[in-house]
Order: sequence, then structure tokens, then C-alpha cells
Amino acid sequence: MIEEREDDRTFAVVVNEEEQYSVWLADREPPIGWRTIGIVGSRADCLAQISEIWTDMRPRSLRVRMDANSQAAAR
Repeated sequence: MIEEREDDRTFAVVVNEEEQYSVWLADREPPIGWRTIGIVGSRADCLAQISEIWTDMRPRSLRVRMDANSQAAAR
């Protein structure tokens, strides 16, 4: 059986243009289309921060489109 070992690496919270969040190793450049937001720590700490920030899982473009549709329907 493989034992889980403690991950002592440092991670950063990253976000893309669609306001979707992820963790990335802090000592690496984020992938193209992603940027760091200044939150750095253990993987668990970063994931806890993401769970507080990212409460609506829909991509930004979908939220904008749905908001526009509901405003148009209200008229």
C-alpha cells in the first residue's frame, strides 16, 4: 500500500479570465491565461481560500450572458 506523504511544497492560487480558480506551484510561472492573485501557502490552505472565494462555479462569460438574459426578460 502506498502511504500518503506530507506535501511541503508552496502553492499559489491562480485565476483565469473566466474567473475559474486553481492551485499552482508557487515557484513556477502560471500557465498562459492564468495569473496569481497573491495567495500563497500549502496546498490545503490555498484550496481553503479558493472555497471561500469561488462560490459560483459558472464561468464568467456564462454568468454575464445569463444576467443579460434575465435583465432582458424583466423588461
